[in-house]
Amino acid sequence: MRAVQARPITAAAFAPFGDVVEVGTVAPVSINAGLCDRFSDLASFDIEGGKLGLSLFQAELRALPYTCDLLERHPLGSQCFVPMSAARFLVIVAPDENGRPGPPQAFVATNTQAINIARNTWHGVLAPIEGSGLFAVIDRIGDGTNLEEHWLEEPTLITL
Repeated sequence: MRAVQARPITAAAFAPFGDVVEVGTVAPVSINAGLCDRFSDLASFDIEGGKLGLSLFQAELRALPYTCDLLERHPLGSQCFVPMSAARFLVIVAPDENGRPGPPQAFVATNTQAINIARNTWHGVLAPIEGSGLFAVIDRIGDGTNLEEHWLEEPTLITL
């Protein structure tokens, strides 16, 4: 079994796979009579056909070490995960190698970070390791095949 150590997620390390959405990456604009800072345009949503939708996902908490044996990708749209509780979650991604996932990488994101996974990027399933497991998800809603799954011949053990 392959082993991968999850590391804290940063915008630079995650850039090949999508966006880390968090405050501090752009200068805020003060709104609401100076009582609120707006951090605008933090993620690029990329969809083909269909429309953007907002859904809620209730995921079971995962125990560490975590065995990843399934990766998936969405060829018709990016997918943004926004935690809705004080939580940490695993973000497992892999480069594409001729239509199959390459070696996985693992990151740990916190409740102050949302993750926008780029269209057609191989990634693990939603894997919260703390919190309620409740996430808002912004992704493509519509007709067409927007899910490819790949069961790994060699599972990957994710540790911290």
